[in-house]
Amino acid sequence: MKILDSGREKVRKWPALAITLLASLAAFSCYTSMYAFRKAFAAGTFEHLSYLHIDYKVWLVLTQMIGYTLSKFYGIRFIAESSSKKRAANLVRLILISWLALLFFALVPPPWNIGFMLINGFPLGMIWGLVFSYLEGRKATEFMGAVMSISLIFASGFVKTVARTLMGILPINQYWMPFCTGLIFLLPFLLSVYCLELIPAPTKEDQQLRTKRAPMNAAQRKNFVSSFLPGIIITLIIYVLLTILRDMRDNFEVEIWANFKIHDNHIYTKTDTIVSLAVLLIISLLILIRDNLKAFMVIHLIIITGCVLAGVATFIFDRNYIGPVAWMCMVGLGLYMAYIPYNAIFYERMIANFHFKSNVGFIIYICDSVGYLGSASVLIFREFSTVNISWGVFFKQTVYTVSIVGGICAIASLIYFRNKTIYHNKENSTKHNDEISKPDHQLDSVGELILQDK
Repeated sequence: MKILDSGREKVRKWPALAITLLASLAAFSCYTSMYAFRKAFAAGTFEHLSYLHIDYKVWLVLTQMIGYTLSKFYGIRFIAESSSKKRAANLVRLILISWLALLFFALVPPPWNIGFMLINGFPLGMIWGLVFSYLEGRKATEFMGAVMSISLIFASGFVKTVARTLMGILPINQYWMPFCTGLIFLLPFLLSVYCLELIPAPTKEDQQLRTKRAPMNAAQRKNFVSSFLPGIIITLIIYVLLTILRDMRDNFEVEIWANFKIHDNHIYTKTDTIVSLAVLLIISLLILIRDNLKAFMVIHLIIITGCVLAGVATFIFDRNYIGPVAWMCMVGLGLYMAYIPYNAIFYERMIANFHFKSNVGFIIYICDSVGYLGSASVLIFREFSTVNISWGVFFKQTVYTVSIVGGICAIASLIYFRNKTIYHNKENSTKHNDEISKPDHQLDSVGELILQDK
């Protein structure tokens, strides 16, 4: 504790820019390291294994996803009510439970080891909310959130590259590979948590610009949802579609590339790095927009553009104007232009725009819980469907669906929240005028009483 307190005291004296960079890199490193415990197994193919007529890898993906989804539902309350005092301990505890599950996954033979992916997935689902709680409610949250969110793009490909490289240079099989990959990233994770703990609390200026963030009880959560219910429903539709597409790309990227006869172990990192840098540039520029409503509307436009880009890229790919690498890069860029905002800045600016005392983690976990439930449902449907379709073709069809439906819903969301803001501002203006005029009425009443007494 003395080391931590000493570190906090030193960091508190740093310039604001240095603190922002520390927070950004620590959050990015923390969540990237988490991916080693979550996505390393996806680097394996587990060929020629199936149980109950379902591919073994699909069992692994589905079981982990169920654990992850349950975690998101649990996280709605857990993250909303979470205090800052126990964040670090919770992060370490969760990652160790997940890592222990990977050990048993390696030790127990298939198919009995499938259940350990459920245990692996559950604790990992709460890490995003805990990490982002260090960043939210600050004037630089866009930049910090953008850097952290890039891990959603970069980490998956990076971890798969590390995992497949490990199998190439060490005498380990696909079952031990996830545990060994986690071992490599455990120390970076712990160091990242330590750095996050050094970050000072939001300043008064941060609170004025972005609204004070606080834990939410059940009544406050209910009030928040009821206040923005139509917009939340529209957002959920978009987010479910984006989550399905993103999970498909993440979990079966190896199979999708194989469909194009591409087996380069570094292709995942190459394409994801390009997408990561592009999205980081786009999202981080929002820090330049101080007006919360303008920023909120621009975020909607970014989401709409992302949906359109993914659809257009697929359309021209179908007509052989571009190759598979360019297509995957463009679809990835479009996907994450739409997906990343919902994991950070969309709700950050929404709360700031409406001055609603709450926290981002709560609403993100509502969306995540429904999103991953949808993703799991699609995976189950595909496996039990009588239609035999490759992951490459299925992915392409999903891109078209997300592009059209997601784009339309994003436009509807923009219109709803813009109108909601206008109504909200008028309502606040009326209340403000009433409060100003109230003392005058009281004075008039007092004056009348004085005259009557005379």
